[in-house]
Amino acid sequence: MHKKEIKNLELTVYSEKLDNGLEIYIVPKDNVNNTYATYTTRYGGIHNDFIPANEKEMVTVPKGIAHFLEHKMFEQENGEDVFSFFSERGSDANANTNPRKTTYLFSGPNAFYENLEFLLSYVETPYFTDENVEKEKGIIEQEIKMYQDKPYSRMYNGILYNLFHNYPMKYPTIGTIESVNSITKEDLYKCYNTFYHPSNMFLVITGNVDPEKVIELVKKHEAKRNLKENNKIVLKEYDEPRDVANASEIISMDVTVPKTAIAYKFYIKDINMRKDKVYSAILNTLDLKLGTTSLFCEKLRNEGLITGSIDITGINADDFVIAVIDAETKEPEKVIKLIKEELKHIEIEEHELERRKRTGISDLVLVSDNIFRINNMLVNNIIVKGEIEYDPIGSIRETTIKEVEEVLKNIDFKNYTIFTVIPDKG
Repeated sequence: MHKKEIKNLELTVYSEKLDNGLEIYIVPKDNVNNTYATYTTRYGGIHNDFIPANEKEMVTVPKGIAHFLEHKMFEQENGEDVFSFFSERGSDANANTNPRKTTYLFSGPNAFYENLEFLLSYVETPYFTDENVEKEKGIIEQEIKMYQDKPYSRMYNGILYNLFHNYPMKYPTIGTIESVNSITKEDLYKCYNTFYHPSNMFLVITGNVDPEKVIELVKKHEAKRNLKENNKIVLKEYDEPRDVANASEIISMDVTVPKTAIAYKFYIKDINMRKDKVYSAILNTLDLKLGTTSLFCEKLRNEGLITGSIDITGINADDFVIAVIDAETKEPEKVIKLIKEELKHIEIEEHELERRKRTGISDLVLVSDNIFRINNMLVNNIIVKGEIEYDPIGSIRETTIKEVEEVLKNIDFKNYTIFTVIPDKG
């Protein structure tokens, strides 16, 4: 078992990698009466083209299958209700899928080791039949329709579709009605056997636990599976152009005030800097210039051009950073024009960077006192960076104005798509 401090946050990470490749990370917090466990596979909505385990040819599976698989993992052959198991022990359970990973989780103050054993057991015992797969299709179809009725979901999914030509983030993680209806139990087993191998998974536990006891329990449980570490999974590589697939789109929905967004597609592969630093430089600068507390946002509010604030969302897309800037406004064309003009000669001053750095450090200090945020931070580190960052505050402090200026100098604001949702007058 390894032990390492996360500097300046008073957090200690205990870790171990088992013979079958499963990684375990534990951050004990003795001052809380709660525990939070997440069991994650590096498998999400973008992983639809791959070479399956024990095969040699690349295959393409239906879009939305990672999310579908997440749903089906709660189906147990013995009929046991997973959610009832945790609820009876005073715990909450859930799962989620995003473009890059799928996570199964539980939290609660009681019966932790019993809950952990059960988490491992149900995630490691798939049970797919023709009947239960068909039944799930109707459930997910209703979920898709629900999202299609939400203006923000339609706008967000539409933006991604219009940004990318080939990159699989173009398609929603949940899939489409057509793709979901084409999923078979054979598809599910193929994906499960490839991506749910322990060498592609990791366990993160935060809260009032004994690290040695946790690792011993997991070791004994995993030894029963008699699995060895697998080779790296081979995924398809995509040739994604720098320009956008579609420059603009307008749809009508049941909204009172129009919603509009401009999404920039920044190619960052040629920038000789750590990807997370490039990402932070772009998003922090845009937030300083356009975000809720910016003078620009305040000006638009005072002039009645936006009803609330300007929201900025960042997306890590391998060779690209996506920045989505959206607002609710009765004059979408004017607001988009003003945003584009504001970003024509974008720059950042030293005092602005220092203010942003102080905010980032404060956010990390807040994270360090919450077992859910600590857990999410570690999971995000592992998925995005491939490892845990043990000096995040130091990383923020060492960021210089020259680094940010270098990033801003090397990104192109010419590649963007605009998406607007207007009231349906019909």
